[in-house]
Amino acid sequence: MKKIGILLLGTLLLLTSCAPSSKDEEVVKQDEQAEQDKSIVPSYKLAKDNYRMILPYRPSKARGAITNQIANRLDIDEVEEGLRRLSSAHFDPEKYYFEEGQYLSQDTIFEIIDELNPKIKKDQDEKVYRKNPRYLSHVLEQNFLRKKENNSVELVGVSIALAMKSVYRFQTETGGPYYYEKISKKEMLAEGEKMAAEILKRIRKVEGLENVPIMIALYREEEQGSPVPGNFVAETMVEKGSSKIGKWDSINEEYVLFPSDHAKDKYFEDAQLVNSFGDEIAEYFPNYVGVIGEGFYYNKELKKLTLEIPIEFYGKGEIIGFTQYAFGLVKEMFPDYYDLEINIVSSDKMESFIFREAGQKEPTVHIFH
Repeated sequence: MKKIGILLLGTLLLLTSCAPSSKDEEVVKQDEQAEQDKSIVPSYKLAKDNYRMILPYRPSKARGAITNQIANRLDIDEVEEGLRRLSSAHFDPEKYYFEEGQYLSQDTIFEIIDELNPKIKKDQDEKVYRKNPRYLSHVLEQNFLRKKENNSVELVGVSIALAMKSVYRFQTETGGPYYYEKISKKEMLAEGEKMAAEILKRIRKVEGLENVPIMIALYREEEQGSPVPGNFVAETMVEKGSSKIGKWDSINEEYVLFPSDHAKDKYFEDAQLVNSFGDEIAEYFPNYVGVIGEGFYYNKELKKLTLEIPIEFYGKGEIIGFTQYAFGLVKEMFPDYYDLEINIVSSDKMESFIFREAGQKEPTVHIFH
C-alpha cells in the first residue's frame, strides 16, 4: 500500500528533479584511481534529508541476501529505509554521500548469521527448537562517503542493522508442520546486544573498516504475514577505532494499521479521523469500499500517514470528481504537522494520488491518464 505510492511519487520527482546537469560533481573512488575512471554525484536530491549517491551505482557486496533472510517484504523495505533515516542523525546528508555496503560479502553475512544463531542437531524435538530460537535474520551494511580536496572520496562512516525475529518459525522435520515461538522484546534486545558486540569485533578485522565510526541499530521484525512492518528499537554509536560498544539508546517508533483495534486503543483521535474521512467519502460515492492505512509514529507522535482508497470507477469523470472531493477533505480535515499520502486505486491500477509534506498548506495532486 505505502510502497506503491512512494515509488510513483519518487519516479515523478526523479523525472522532474534529476535530469542530467552540468553541475553534477565528478569524483574518483579510491578503488578507481588506478584506472582513472570517473564517477559522478548528481547535483540534485529528491528531498533535503535524502543522501546523494555516487554513479555509476554499485550494488551491495551482499546483494540479494536480504530477500532470503527476511520473510516479510515490508520488513525488507523498512530495514533499508529506516537504517538510512537513523543514519542521517550521525552522518549528515548535506555533507556525505551514500553507498550500499561494499565490505561485507554475502558469504560473510551468511557466516555471521550461522555462527551467532543457536545450532540444533538433526532429529531434535519441538521443545529443543523452542528453547533455542534463531534470533538473527540478517545483517545489513550501509556506507557513507566524504569528498576530499582532490575530488576523491573516502569512507567516513558505516551503519549496520541487525534484523531480529519477533516470532521464530520452524519445522522439526522436512515437509512437516510449521511451529511458532514468540520472542519477547526484552529477550530480543538482550540477544541483539550480545550479537552486536561480536559482529563489531568481526567488522574491525575487515580491511578498510578498522577505524571508521560505526552506527549499529537493532530492528524488530513483524510476523511474516503482517500488513505493517516492524521497527527499530535500539541504536548505538561506536567511535572510530573502538571495538567495544557503550551505551544503547532506545528508539520509540512503530507502524500502526488503520483501521485496527491497536490504532483505536493507542491512537484514538487518529483512528477516529481516518474513520470520519471514510464516512465522508461513503456519503457521496456508492462504489467506495473503505479506507486502509498505515501511520508511522516516532515518540508516539504521528510523522506520516499513508491511506489507500480502493474503489470501482466507471469513467474518467468519476475519477476526477472523486479525487477533487478527497482533495477538499484533505484540506479541511487533516492537520499539517505530518506527511500525508493518499493513493486512490481501482482493481488494476493507481488512478490518482494526493500528497502533502509536513508544514505545507497545499497538497499536491496527480491524476494518471
